[in-house]
Amino acid sequence: MKHGYTNSTVGDGALVVKCYQGPEAAFRLRTESRYLRRLRGRVPVPRVHQVTGTSLTTRFVSGSHGQDLLDEGHAVEVLTECGRVLGGIHRLGIVHGDFGPQNMLFDPATFRTTAILDWEWAHPGRPVEDLAWCEWIIRSHHPEHVGLLPHFFAAYDGTVPEWPERQAAMLARCRDLLDFCARWEPGGDGEKLWHRRLDTTASWTE
Repeated sequence: MKHGYTNSTVGDGALVVKCYQGPEAAFRLRTESRYLRRLRGRVPVPRVHQVTGTSLTTRFVSGSHGQDLLDEGHAVEVLTECGRVLGGIHRLGIVHGDFGPQNMLFDPATFRTTAILDWEWAHPGRPVEDLAWCEWIIRSHHPEHVGLLPHFFAAYDGTVPEWPERQAAMLARCRDLLDFCARWEPGGDGEKLWHRRLDTTASWTE
């Protein structure tokens, strides 16, 4: 499916099947299925249909992808909703681990969230991890909207750390993903990409 990166994800309009790849694939599958069941009815997540040893099948959820909406000129609405929803997740004591518009579906009429996707990295942790990563997604993939990030932070129901702490969290996550790719395919394109992204992230100023 469009916007999928680490895993293979396919859907038929009724169900979505996600096959996990790379290091700790089985652990990430178990993590996602556990959090989807735990969060059902508390935050908007897809309903689990079936779990196998290598795949997770969920019910299809309609909605417009967050990155598509950003490209279509709805950055204020998307970033505001990201902040609102993230505050609710953190009140439950959960860190998503890969939070941002790249893992969200929205009602295109109201810009309310219809589903938060990809919970394979979820864990108890520090809220700055998600705040910083959503900011990283915008700075990396949608730099034209960096000036609108205050809408994201203003809608978040909690304390927003200062830039040095957010950048440190971005760098830590980049190192994690660099290590992930290095273990998956040593010397491969993924490892080289995350080396470049790590250097770029270190060069940013607020």
